[in-house]
Amino acid sequence: MSYLELFVESFATLALNKVRTGLAILGIVIGIGSVIALVSLGQATQQSIENQIQSLGANLLTINPGAQRSGNVRTASSSNTLTNEDAAAIASSSEITTIKSVSPEYSSRSQVVTGSSNTNTSIIGVVPAYLDIHKVTIDSGSFISQSDVDSLSRVAVVGPQIVADLFSGSNPIGQVIKIGSQNFTIIGVTVSKGGSGFNNQDDVIYVPLSTAQKILFGASHLTSIAMEANSSDIMTAAQDEVGYFLLSRHKITDPSKADFSIFSQQDILNTASSTTGTFTTLLSGVAAISLLVGGIGIMNIMLVTVTERTREIGLRKALGAKKRIITIQFLLESIILTFTGGVIGVLLGILASYIISVVSGSLFVISFSSIFLAFAVSTIIGIIFGWYPARRASNLQPIEALRYE
Repeated sequence: MSYLELFVESFATLALNKVRTGLAILGIVIGIGSVIALVSLGQATQQSIENQIQSLGANLLTINPGAQRSGNVRTASSSNTLTNEDAAAIASSSEITTIKSVSPEYSSRSQVVTGSSNTNTSIIGVVPAYLDIHKVTIDSGSFISQSDVDSLSRVAVVGPQIVADLFSGSNPIGQVIKIGSQNFTIIGVTVSKGGSGFNNQDDVIYVPLSTAQKILFGASHLTSIAMEANSSDIMTAAQDEVGYFLLSRHKITDPSKADFSIFSQQDILNTASSTTGTFTTLLSGVAAISLLVGGIGIMNIMLVTVTERTREIGLRKALGAKKRIITIQFLLESIILTFTGGVIGVLLGILASYIISVVSGSLFVISFSSIFLAFAVSTIIGIIFGWYPARRASNLQPIEALRYE
């Protein structure tokens, strides 16, 4: 009996009981579909987070007040350890050769009102360098200028979310908003960067740094200093160079007692990738369990099939069918079940991933490695869980099988 004949006979046997065959396939379909959909969800989340981080700026270094070290977090005695003078010194020092530009920043939250509309949003005091360092693009109007900073101008540049919340999408240029108790005139609107919650880069208002410090919040310190390194290859060197420079300025001899922390874009990206990678692995593990359950379901179906076809097996062996042929036939039936379930599962998994991306507005990411892995695992499961029923069928004694009722 040729392999082609065995395949045709196996397929015909499965087709005789469509309901049972369909239920056996369903377990594999759900398992593979879940693996692909959940891996896609995890990778889309990871890609979205990476895109948001990278959109903050290229070769970005950020200095924050306070210090962090592995094992525990040590906060400096005061969180007001960064000043405008620190930023100016970094920008003008001949000792620092790895930094292209510097952006001192002060950020806080405040209630913003215009007419009958209001919102609570992030207010960032900036200088003109902020635009290039953080890769902010102006959609209409203009950004904060140096003259605005020098003259403590009460002007503001708003993100698209602010436009939607306060102006219902209409043109806000020239309109007046009240930040706290101060009136500001809108001079520009930024291009959308995306995000959600407190990390929404569109839900922000930019004002001159001097205005934020002296008029809005009464602060003399900075909440951060952003810097753009000359290239991505010297990020570590730039961190060290700026770090030792600030240690010297703050008269700190022991680096472990630094009253500031310097983070690179890559540090943040690595941390985010590690977190989302763990999340994806967890989702994949949960989905893999359903794939295993599907395999066990196929084994149960095949064992029932062996029992039902005991007399048929006995007759075939009595007519000279070898154990190898019996084994191959039942193994083929198991593989056909998992292969068919694998194909349907892959298609449904891709469809589910697309629907999730459309509904949630997230990226549509399909990992071909996860498709291949899920498909390969399903085939292996078909072989593993089909082997025992196939061996059991081939080991039946012809006389006992023919007497089976």
